[in-house]
Amino acid sequence: MKFVLASASERRQELLRRILPEYEIMVSSFDESLIPFRGDESAYVMELSRSKSHSVRNLFEDSKDVLIIGSDTIVSLDGTIYGKPADREDASAMIRSMSGKWHSVYSGISITSADGITDSSFSVRTDVKFMEMTDDEMEDYLDTLDWAGKAGGYGIQGESSKYIEEIRGDYYNVMGLPLNALYKNLKELDILG
Repeated sequence: MKFVLASASERRQELLRRILPEYEIMVSSFDESLIPFRGDESAYVMELSRSKSHSVRNLFEDSKDVLIIGSDTIVSLDGTIYGKPADREDASAMIRSMSGKWHSVYSGISITSADGITDSSFSVRTDVKFMEMTDDEMEDYLDTLDWAGKAGGYGIQGESSKYIEEIRGDYYNVMGLPLNALYKNLKELDILG
């Protein structure tokens, strides 16, 4: 079986190696803006991840021995979805809104075989609380540029880690790939022994 990760995320690539030591990377060209958020975070991230895995699946023309893993992660606070910040100002608004509050991180995972026989999606939610940050702490954090390219403007394993007060759920989900849930799903699909 040949495995393909449909993601450019270095964090996902690093984490997936803990389950699948060998896989290829083929970044999806799917335009996420084509899928509107309809109020259900879980359904939304599953639809995003499914669309990414399907766009890569289309490149393999019914190969029977190829399995594509698509993933997407979002941050949600009070019904507002935070993707990757466009710039420092956007990141600042995200971090300020989450300061001192709980928010939820959702990852959608889709496992799709190139021949379409396997097509499974699931989502995982983790709740995270930032401490109440001072203006100086926020500016110091923004200066690190650690927010760039990360849903919600932070990576739990990076510079923001000292501001994380509490977490409920899967830490790796917040990094972008819920390892245990993915491992279990691959076992249930008889892909892993």
